[in-house]
Amino acid sequence: MKKLSLALLLLVALTAFGCGSSDDSTNTSATAADCKPGQLPTEQQGVLTIATDKPAYPPYFEDEDPTNGEGFESAVAYAIADQLGYPKAKVKWTVEAFNASFAPGPKDFDFDVNQISITPPRKKAVDFSAPYYTANQAVVALKDSDAAKAKSLEELQDANLGVQIGTTSLEAAEAEIEPSSRPEVFNNSNDVVQALKNKQIDAVVVDLPTALYLTAVQVPEAAVVGQFSAPGGDQWGALLEKDSPLTACVSEAVEALESSGELEKITQRWMSQAAGAPELS
Repeated sequence: MKKLSLALLLLVALTAFGCGSSDDSTNTSATAADCKPGQLPTEQQGVLTIATDKPAYPPYFEDEDPTNGEGFESAVAYAIADQLGYPKAKVKWTVEAFNASFAPGPKDFDFDVNQISITPPRKKAVDFSAPYYTANQAVVALKDSDAAKAKSLEELQDANLGVQIGTTSLEAAEAEIEPSSRPEVFNNSNDVVQALKNKQIDAVVVDLPTALYLTAVQVPEAAVVGQFSAPGGDQWGALLEKDSPLTACVSEAVEALESSGELEKITQRWMSQAAGAPELS
């Protein structure tokens, strides 16, 4: 699910990947060099290219337009860019499919923000910044279903669950819910939503912010059954090409935003409603 003035370090290795790991994503053995704000070795000289998937949903983006600065990840991305010395006019957005973002190989963007969890397998193929958000997982079910009445994870073990391919929701569901049958895996979020609407599955497992949007906009006849912690914590980071010279710079930018309180302000504005979902254990 392929994005928060400083003298920074250029580091050639910050490794990380996908939904749900608390591992330190920084490779401290990398070679360092001064990082000049606004003068980094970016994909396009003088421009910072940021990627995300399409469609781009709230609360991460508003009006399917990453360029407007509205929504959690759009705001975080522009805040990171500003820390790196790139004003909004010097930021370019490009589309990158979620699954393709953490595949090995060259990237045509400087970093990607798309609710991408930092996990050990992904860290082998790409770099990640310091985490800018830690999300719980959530279960969503149609309001009139038996799954919607569950008060614990154990009560969901016999439910037919659905997840999106490439997300860490599958790992989280299997580890925490321990379902009696393997969850059904769908190619994209739209397929998961349609399967829920058609009652092909009893419930879906997604990250909590996505669950809130899903029930508010996409499937209003569904409800958030509850939230639960992913194994190790589900930390999201900005994704970069493996051994990118920008990795340390982006990490330092995120950490500066956290230290200043700006990241918390962005999080509170766009993600605060997530606290209302009941805890499942």
